[in-house]
Amino acid sequence: METKVVAISGMTCMGCVSSVKRVLGNLNGVSQAEVSLEKAQAAVTYDPGKTSLQAIKAAITDAGYDVA
Repeated sequence: METKVVAISGMTCMGCVSSVKRVLGNLNGVSQAEVSLEKAQAAVTYDPGKTSLQAIKAAITDAGYDVA
């Protein structure tokens, strides 16, 4: 398992946080996602054999947010 922190811009409320948590939780291989509105980031724990950092970033982008 690996944990990566992804900077996210565009989140403005707790609804946004919930949306990001939901899309990350739906990814095969993601075991945990801690999303912070205040820090504008997500700490994602995932199995690199099942998903990639690129797929995680793409899921966040597809949900309507920007990643760094």
